[in-house]
Amino acid sequence: MSDIPSLVRRMPWPESASRPVGTPIQPSVVYASPDPDTLDAQYEGRLQGYTYAREGHPNADVLARKIDSMEGVSGGLVLGSGMAAVAAVLMGVTRAGDHVLGGDQLYGRSLRLMREDLPRLGVATALADPTDLAAFEAAIRPETRLILLEVVSNPTLRVADIAGIAELARARGILLVIDNTFTTPRGFQPFAHGADVVIHSVTKILAGHSDATLGYVAARDPALMKAIYDFAVTTGMTPSPFDCWLAERGLYSFELRYDRSEANAEALAAHLAGLPGVRRVLYPTRSDHPDHNRAVGLLGARGGHMVSFEIEGGRAAANRLTRAAPNIAFAPTLGDIGTTLSHPASSSHRGLGAEGRAALGISEGFFRISVGVEDIALLCREFEAAIAASQT
Repeated sequence: MSDIPSLVRRMPWPESASRPVGTPIQPSVVYASPDPDTLDAQYEGRLQGYTYAREGHPNADVLARKIDSMEGVSGGLVLGSGMAAVAAVLMGVTRAGDHVLGGDQLYGRSLRLMREDLPRLGVATALADPTDLAAFEAAIRPETRLILLEVVSNPTLRVADIAGIAELARARGILLVIDNTFTTPRGFQPFAHGADVVIHSVTKILAGHSDATLGYVAARDPALMKAIYDFAVTTGMTPSPFDCWLAERGLYSFELRYDRSEANAEALAAHLAGLPGVRRVLYPTRSDHPDHNRAVGLLGARGGHMVSFEIEGGRAAANRLTRAAPNIAFAPTLGDIGTTLSHPASSSHRGLGAEGRAALGISEGFFRISVGVEDIALLCREFEAAIAASQT
């Protein structure tokens, strides 16, 4: 019996003259080094290698390098969620006494982080309308360290004055952080427009199948990226290898999905605008969008995959609409391969209260659509029937 190898010993990975076409999943939490000198060399950057998965693992790096290539940068980091990416930036590069200025229509949890969490840590915050350059400039303080923007806001799809704000940030030495989740690298390249840091919720259209929760952050300055990395590792914002594998697989079809969803969104917006009971439709490249000229100048013909609209009748009508559209997932998310419908007043922006939502133009009859790749005729029929039912 003593000659039988112990079953607790790890077996070496089989050698092969060929390589796998699909990316392997590596779930190991720890990695063994041959000796202390090798471990030192890894930690000091003289050798490439993994030590502990919280500090990095192969599936996260494969995914990060792929998103890096899309954003035209190197050294990006994949984290456990989009909000982990936002928090790693806001908390990793600021300190007590700093001031952070954000767009006033950020994602709901980003708003909460700005309004409640950063102030507890001694970081002052303010929000301003990023479509109004004068108002945004007036909100900047001498201690402003960072500006956080979304190119296209959630959920009213307003288009920020990126060129003007980037110039303000550059002139004052303020870091410009852009959340590129809505627009994606397919629609907008933040680093080419003055961004210092780019954030993604990979959970959304990059992964594209509502089965992986991940975030991504990249900084132009390596020293800034190290500060973000150190905070993320210290606070355990580790991404799941399996989720990274799912998201990387999702990226293989990203361009096809994005282009189809975008074409569908433009057509659906036009269809919704002609339906009885619809007060307004918001889509960046429509001529009636409040930021149409800026959207075309910044995004060209890339209006994106998101459409927002408002119906008559308030909450009761909203309930009737969602119940009349059983094949369209009513869910507080976006970017799935299939179309999803969101009601900001009861989900992403519920924390603002009725008065705060009204200031942004979010009523009880306001919806946001994340348009998927379905046949456009089917989508038009389903929304037309649901809206008609909402008005009865």
